[in-house]
Amino acid sequence: MATEPPQSEPIRVPRELADAFAELADTVYAGESTGDVLVTICDLAPLVVPGCDHATVMLRRHDRFETAAASDETGRRIDAAECELRDGPCVDAILEDAPQLLADLSLDGPWPTLRAWALAHTPVRGAMAYRLLTEHTKVGALNLFSDTAGAFTTRSADIAAIVAAFASVATVAANEHRRAEDLRAGLESNREIGKAIGLLMALHNITDEEALEVLRRHSQETNVRVAEVAGRLVAHHNRH
Repeated sequence: MATEPPQSEPIRVPRELADAFAELADTVYAGESTGDVLVTICDLAPLVVPGCDHATVMLRRHDRFETAAASDETGRRIDAAECELRDGPCVDAILEDAPQLLADLSLDGPWPTLRAWALAHTPVRGAMAYRLLTEHTKVGALNLFSDTAGAFTTRSADIAAIVAAFASVATVAANEHRRAEDLRAGLESNREIGKAIGLLMALHNITDEEALEVLRRHSQETNVRVAEVAGRLVAHHNRH
C-alpha cells in the first residue's frame, strides 16, 4: 500500500525576526532615507541573529570601501581595519558575492592579518558577512560580529541570510521611494515654473524665453531657487 510522502517542515520565522521586518518595512514606507534604513538594519541585527553583538553595513563605491552604518564603535573599528587592509569577511562578501563565516577567529582560516588585529584590539571573536545590493551601481555587505568564539552557529547563519535578503529588498525599496519623491518634486516644480512663465508672458507681453530669464534673474538677485520664485509669483497672482 502506498504511503503518503513525508511533509516537509514549514519554515518558521521567529517572532522577533518578524517584528524586526515589520519595523524595517515601516522605516521604508515612512519615506526615510537609505541611510536611515541601513542604521535600522544594523540596530536590529544584534537583536535577532543569535550570537551577534555588533553589525555594520559596508558599501563599495568604485574602488573605495566605507562604512555606511554601524550598531556601535566596535563594528566601525573592524570595518575601518578591513578598509585599510582591503581584506576580511566584509570585503570578500562584496568582491566574491559569497557569504563569509568564521565562528572562531583564533582558528586557522582566511584573513590572518585582520584576525590578528581583531584579536589584539577588539573583543570580536567571530564574524559573518553577506552581500547586499543597495543600488544599481552600489554593492555592500551586511557584517555581523560576535564577542564569543563559536557563538555563530548554523541557525545564526540561516537567520543572518534572511536578514541580509530582506535588507537588500528594503534598501532597494528605499532608493526607489526616494527617486519617486524626487521625480514628484521635480514635476511639481516644473508645473509651477510653467504657470509663472505663462503669467509673465500674459502680463508683460513677452516671449517664453524672456519670461524664464525674468525668473532666473530674480532667483539670482534674491538667492532663491527658480521653482520657489515661480511658486511665489503664482501664489501672489491667485490671491489677487
